[in-house]
Parts: sequence; structure tokens; C-alpha cells
Amino acid sequence: MKPASEITAGHAVLETVIGFMGIAWSEKGLIRLCLPERSREAIERRLFRHQGVSSSTDQPQWVVELIASIKAYAAGEDVDFSGVPVDLEGVDDFRLAIYDAARKLRFGETTTYGELAKRAGHAGLPRETGAALGANPVPLVIPCHRILAAGGKIGGFSAPGGSATKEKMLAMEGVRVGPPPAAQASFGF
Repeated sequence: MKPASEITAGHAVLETVIGFMGIAWSEKGLIRLCLPERSREAIERRLFRHQGVSSSTDQPQWVVELIASIKAYAAGEDVDFSGVPVDLEGVDDFRLAIYDAARKLRFGETTTYGELAKRAGHAGLPRETGAALGANPVPLVIPCHRILAAGGKIGGFSAPGGSATKEKMLAMEGVRVGPPPAAQASFGF
């Protein structure tokens, strides 16, 4: 086993209370995060579909801490992933700006695609913002699940389970999406 200071790249599959999740990292930071699947094999297939994922399972300290944080998040704890290093090499400037703006959203905080585009310096590009978030390689760390469609609608989500997964993740953060519950009926007196 290499000393932690020499570990440059690798991957890990972790079992959480919401399913198996996977991460992959380079010497610069996190390169991939796979949201929950029912099996370890499904996560491994998704991880290894992407270039740059190393077969090493040796973990630097920041990865050990990230795994603990992901498990805590999956168990419903308020976790801040803003300090996790990410390696977005090859990502264009537009997506980098969108991802940077999304990373500023905290646990339980949401915004719309249009508002996020504006915050990122690209006002008027909500669809393009949605497409950028659909290509997000590290969901949760770049919290694309916190971005909603206009009018507070759930919007799309490219993770397994689609918008149902997005809605579950938001519910874990105390965010209710959709129409408000029906008002209590009047007794009429």
C-alpha cells in the first residue's frame, strides 16, 4: 500500500442507507460521483464507463473524509461539500461558471435554472444551464439537485430515477417541491 501522500487516483464504491454510490478521483480532486443504485455492480459499470477512472482503491485522506460525508448526507445529515476538491479538466468556461454558482447553494437551499444562470453571469440561458447541469460529473458535490424549473417545479434530473431521485434528495434536505398541500376544509360555522 502506498503512503497517502503518493496516492494520485482511484475509485471507491460505498454502501449508504439510500443505496450504493461511487466516486472516482484524480491527483487534482473528485472527477466522478455516481448517485445511488441498487447494486455495487451497477455503480462499478457506471464508474468505469468514463475515461480517467483508475482501478486503484487506495484512498487519500480527503477521500476518506468525503466518503464519511456522503454516508452522513445519505443518512439525512446536513453536510457541506463546498470544500471538496474537484477536477473539472476539459470542462468549458460556461459549465465551470454554472458549476461554481451551484456549489454556493447550501443544504436545503434551492434556486431556478434561470436564477442560477444569472448568478453565474449568463442571464437568459436557463435551458443551457439545465444542459450543463445534466452533464455534471460530480452531483451532490456540485448540487444540481437543488436547481428547480421556473415556478418551483421539479425540472429534469439525469441521475438514475430521474426527477423522483431529485425530489427524494430535496426531501432529505427538508425541501418540499410541488403544489402546496390542500388547505384544511372549513367546518362552515
